[in-house]
Amino acid sequence: MTVKPFAEVLRAVDGVDGWMSPDQAEALYAAASSCHAGDQIVEIGSFRGRSTIVLASAAVDGVDIVAIDPHAGNDRGPNEIDGFVEEASVDHQVFVANLIDAGVADRVRHVREMSDAAHTDVHGDIAVLYIDGAHRYAPARQDIEQWGARVRNGGTLLIHDSFSSVGVTLAIARELMFGKRFRYVGRARSLTTYHADLDGGWRSRALNSLRQLAQLPWFAKNLGLKLLLSLKVGKLVERLGRKAPEWPY
Repeated sequence: MTVKPFAEVLRAVDGVDGWMSPDQAEALYAAASSCHAGDQIVEIGSFRGRSTIVLASAAVDGVDIVAIDPHAGNDRGPNEIDGFVEEASVDHQVFVANLIDAGVADRVRHVREMSDAAHTDVHGDIAVLYIDGAHRYAPARQDIEQWGARVRNGGTLLIHDSFSSVGVTLAIARELMFGKRFRYVGRARSLTTYHADLDGGWRSRALNSLRQLAQLPWFAKNLGLKLLLSLKVGKLVERLGRKAPEWPY
């Protein structure tokens, strides 16, 4: 399969449900396009395939792409933590259909399991790991810790809803902010990029920590915005003739 230009990939996912801005898609595209034949890309949390299509469209032939998502009706999106069992079947059907429509279905191996149960379904190390799974602290930390350990040296880790979700941000603080292995590269809104190439020295670790701590004011802003939206302030703004702010992601 020929790697698709980024502009074409954006058009392909334009009608696919999901929470991913163009700059976040570009970060995923760049990570996947850096892979070589024989490498492995693993995605945790696919929903209806928006990010999956970007990753699969950017990777050259010979790159294994694994999408892990149970499509069980839990952790579907903002304020959709549990109780969406009926929607789960539809999510799975739409996911498959979207991959087929984008022409990448044959590039992706879907593991329909919870991430903590999927380790035996994925073999070898990981060149690019994208985490957009459960946003609660315990499962988010588990994904970062256990799956992050499988990212090869020099590989890439991307995490969605960083410095936006409380659970994900606490997990990052515990596992990465003061860690010895993953170097913080930057973020596209709430999608952070890390490279597994931190030298482990105290100067490098201190600078790495400071660069992440510098994101906390933006995190506080997101929490405030979420509170206002939860209080239905967005509807009031619309009544005043202005565009309501969107849920931060």
